[in-house]
Formats: sequence, C-alpha cells, structure tokens
Amino acid sequence: MASTADADLQLLAINTARTLAMDAVQAAESGHPGTPMALAPLAFALYAHHARHNPADPHWADRDRIVLSAGHASMLIYASLYLSGYDVSLDDIKNFRQWGSKTPGHPEVGHTPGVETTTGPLGQGLANAVGMAVAEKHLAAVFNREGHAIIDHYTWFIAGDGCLMEGISHEAASFAGHQQLGKLIGFFDDNRITIEGGTDLACSDDAGARFAAYGWQVLHIADVNDRAQIDRAIADAKADTVRPSLIVTRTHIGFGSPNRADTAKAHGEPLGKDEIALTKQALGWPSAEPFFVPDAALAEWRTARDTGARAQDAWRQQLIAYAKAHPDDAKELGRRLHGDLPAAWESALPSFDASNGNIASRNASGIVLNAVAPKIPELVGGSADLAGSNLTTLKGVAAFQAATPAGRNYHFGIREHAMGAVMNGMALHGGVIPYGGTFLVFADYMRPAIRLAALMRQQAIYVFTHDSIGLGEDGPTHQPIEHLTSLRCIPNLLVLRPADANETAEAWRIALKRRTGPTALILTRQKLPLIDRTTHGAVSGAARGAYVLADAPDAKPAVVLIATGSEIELALKASGKLAADGIHARVVSMPSMELFAAESVAYQNSVLPPGIRRVAIEAAHPMSWHRWVGHDGAVVGIETFGASAPYQKLYAEYGLTAENIAATTKAVLAR
Repeated sequence: MASTADADLQLLAINTARTLAMDAVQAAESGHPGTPMALAPLAFALYAHHARHNPADPHWADRDRIVLSAGHASMLIYASLYLSGYDVSLDDIKNFRQWGSKTPGHPEVGHTPGVETTTGPLGQGLANAVGMAVAEKHLAAVFNREGHAIIDHYTWFIAGDGCLMEGISHEAASFAGHQQLGKLIGFFDDNRITIEGGTDLACSDDAGARFAAYGWQVLHIADVNDRAQIDRAIADAKADTVRPSLIVTRTHIGFGSPNRADTAKAHGEPLGKDEIALTKQALGWPSAEPFFVPDAALAEWRTARDTGARAQDAWRQQLIAYAKAHPDDAKELGRRLHGDLPAAWESALPSFDASNGNIASRNASGIVLNAVAPKIPELVGGSADLAGSNLTTLKGVAAFQAATPAGRNYHFGIREHAMGAVMNGMALHGGVIPYGGTFLVFADYMRPAIRLAALMRQQAIYVFTHDSIGLGEDGPTHQPIEHLTSLRCIPNLLVLRPADANETAEAWRIALKRRTGPTALILTRQKLPLIDRTTHGAVSGAARGAYVLADAPDAKPAVVLIATGSEIELALKASGKLAADGIHARVVSMPSMELFAAESVAYQNSVLPPGIRRVAIEAAHPMSWHRWVGHDGAVVGIETFGASAPYQKLYAEYGLTAENIAATTKAVLAR
C-alpha cells in the first residue's frame, strides 16, 4: 500500500491534469472539461504506471496503444502526453484548439506525438482499438517464436456512453469477443451524463451485461478516485488472456467542481473563471494562477520516461536475440513494420488477354488479389459477409480466427461500419495492409470510417463490387447511384473505377503502392470486354488517372468522350457510330479523377484538349463530371434510383446506350 506521502504526491499529479484541462478549456473558450476532470486518475494510472510506452519514441513498434475513443475529452490525453514527457509543451496546452497548435479540438494522429488515432466521431476509437488488437494478435502469431515474444503489447481504450450508444461499438465489440482479443482492455466512463442531461433520458442498457454477452470479461471500478481499485481491475484484466476486458468505471463528470459536477453543464463548455477558482479551492490546489504545474507533480508523471526507456531497451535486447536466432523472420518483420513492399512483387501482377480477360472487373480483382497475395504476405482482409460476391478470399490460406490468428482471410461479418474502422486500426498499428469488401451501395454504412481513413492518411483498400445498375435484378436498394460522386468528394480518398481486367490489375498496383491514404476499387458484377491494347492506349496510362484510349486517325477530334468502368465499352461503340457520320471522337478512359486532377496542366490538356467539347458517360449521378465537361459539354448519367430488371434492359431504359450517347454528342456539337 502506498504511503501517505506517496498518495498525496499521486493526488497532486492527478489534480495537475484536472486543472490543466479546466484552464485550457477556459482559455480556448470552448471544449469539454468535465470528462478530463473525472478521468484524470485513470489517465495517471495508465500513462505513469500500467501502460508500456516511451515518450521519447512514440513510434516504438511494441508499445502499448492508448486510444481515447471519447475524443471530445481531448484535454485528458493532451495533459497526459505533456506531463509524461511527450513532445507536447505547456505552450501547446495553453494554445488548446488554436491555429498551429499540437492540441486541436479532437485528437489527430500524426498531428500530436503520442496520439494513436484520430477520434471524435463516437465509437470509432473503440473500433480502431479492436483493429490494433487484431494486428497485434496476427503479427504475434506470425512472428513470435518459442522464447522470443517479439510482438507482445496491449491495446487500451477509453470510451464514454456516447461510444457505447453508437452502433459501431456493438459491431466492433461483437467481433472482438468472437476473436478472443485478450490483450484488448477498455474502460467505460460511466458518468451517466450526456449533453442533454442524464443518460436515462435515452438509454437504460446494462452495458456490462451486453459486453459479457459478446464474450468479454466485465470488471468494475466503483470509484475512479480509488487508485487501488484501478490497479486491481487492470491486474484482473491482464490475467484473462483469452477474453477482451471492459472495465465499467464509475466517474463523476466535472469532479471537484462545487456547482457543475454531475451535471450536463460540465460536459461541453468552460466552467467559467469563478467556478474554476472554487474548484481549485475544493481540490486544495496550491495556486490560483492558470496552467500552474508543480515540479513534484511533473516529476511524478515523468517517471514514465525512465520506465519507458528501460522497457524499450529491454525490447531492443530481445530483438537482437530474436534476429540472431531467426534472422529471416527478423528481416521480414522489419520490412513490414517499415512499410516497404517486397522486392519484385509487381512481377506477380497478371496480364489478361482474349483467352481470360473478358470477365467482370470483380472477377479480375479476385484473380489479381490471389496472384499478388503470396508475394505480399502482409496483405490481409476479407469481406462483410460477401466474400463469394466480392471475390476477396485468398485461396489456400487459413482464416483469421481465435484459434488461427496467423490466418489472412477475415470474416468481418455483416458489420460494414466496424469493418472499415477495424481496418483503420490495423493500418494504424502497422505491419499489415488491410483490405475489405462489400457492395458499393453499402459504402454508406462505413462512410465515417472511410472518411477517417482519408483524414488519417491510412492505407486501407476497399473492394466495392456491384458498382451500378449493372447489378440488375436486386433493384434500387442495391444499385448505387450517388455513391461515386459522394466518395469522390472525400479529400485524400482515391477512387478507381477500372474499365477492364487489365485496368483492374493496374488499379491494384496503384492501391498497393499508395501509402498516403485509402483507395476504393469500384468493380462490376457484369462481364466487361477486354480492351485490345494493340489498337488502344496503353493500360499504364491508368496510373495518371486518365489517358487517351482511342483517337480519330489523322484527324483532330471534334469531341472527346470520357468514361469509366463498364461505360468505356459504350463510349467506344458511340465513337464508331459518330465516325460513320463523319464525326471524329476521342475516347478517354478516366479511372480516377483524383489522379488526373493531380497531373500537370500540360498533361491534362494533352488528354482533354482545350476548346474541344466533351461528353462524359457513367452509370451514376453526373455531379462529379461537370468539372471535366465544362459548361458546354454534357453528361450521360443517372439522376434517379434504379429498378429491378436484367442489366441490359436497365441500361436501355436509362439511356446508357451507344445510340443515345451519339445523339447527345451531336446535340452538344450543334449548340
């Protein structure tokens, strides 16, 4: 048991985090002080005592990951990072939520040293933590050897009532329990307060019972201010090596505030100068000055630097011994953690011809995936229960399951949202390249996770099949119309809609080489004819986003037809009809607007010559095309929902025919 002096010093350290949170929110005149004030004892326990981390090296591969899923309580993590010795200064704390500071309103990975993931949209961090624990379990199974546990760390998360109300937490928690992620430990901040008032206004769940039903160990801390209870709960959580653990932690939002504690007022607004003064007095705080940090408190927090350095040094010694005993494994682990692709992997990419290339792009994707997977062992993933339709299964490879964690085929279940967020956590952890498949229309179910992958610049690969009304008889509920435009609106998301099997192979090449953000592959259900590259543009042009596929021989084109995916075939046919009438058309394949937009103006003009009118064709909403066709062009697309019928009938009814494209083109030229 800690001595009275030790206990007093620890309380001083905890109250330092509390007062910093109050002062920072007050200075910013916005933010969420109540939860950091409540959870300061837990943060101190994790950062100063229980979590294995090194503030001097936030990227240490075998560190514990700490995720604040309740990202609105960002001052909890910023105070903890500053106090424990990360590259976050007191000035950064003073500049909370200000331009250029390392302390934005919600935690952002890559922006603040020590922040493991971008959180704020509630529930995402919890699911990211599941993905991190998945990656840890997989890599440990692949690389650890007897006497050499080179991958061996915990993932911790802190979630609030909002995280647990959001549906994504249910999806991710169910998946985690099924996979027996014993090194995943979460804390549920049970403060019983929401912005609108008590949680009983909208929720009467027994969160512990729910998680127990998912297969989690459920533990309880009756009072977060009892540090001995925190220690015991963490010890019990670690003792269960099979089940993930949820520790239901009773807290009091705005703890210490005489007039705001346990009220919604403490949640999302500054306490006010008068209330802060009263709170500091109630806490026995030694100074009325804002941002006061006692030397003794700072020293107590910063013991984490010494313990972290020792832990990392011990791991380095383990790594040296591992490399001596298993040099090939050590080299491979280093390659994966560094993010380098294996040498000569591109030689595995298949080339399609007339004998095997007249197939749907989803089929081509499945062939490409299975061709490159043996060369890129870190490529892991699966589908949201649609593997047989998405063709995302790696043949001859085990499934990732609790008993076979080295497996590479992931069964995410019918959980698109969690699939996307778990993929984010896997990518953030490192050592794996995750991919996940579903129908394009269900991208809506995982859109928040896609957006965060783009914001965090994480390499996640989405295999979106059944990409248009071309899926046919399933009808409008399953036929994406607005989805391509909406995905193209997400900054840093690369959208690729290949026109044939060889463009699909190129799309995979691009996605696998892209380390700066996620990629969406948009693939057909219906067969696509293979483009004859002896008479059409080289497929390598796909890497530039758009390229000339066919041109009028020895003649300046009168018009440019631009298309993607399955509509390239229609553009080529329409070009033939126009040629019969003496109108020379250039056909441009534009698999990626984002890549083309990043090209030089000179290249863009070489593909889309200024002064030449343009017609775009895509079986989707036309909104994203107006940038490329201009005010004097046209788009042949779809602005209504689809219908249930064979796809050939649907294309005819919706005007996606060579005849209608030719007629539209003539009308554009006649203006």
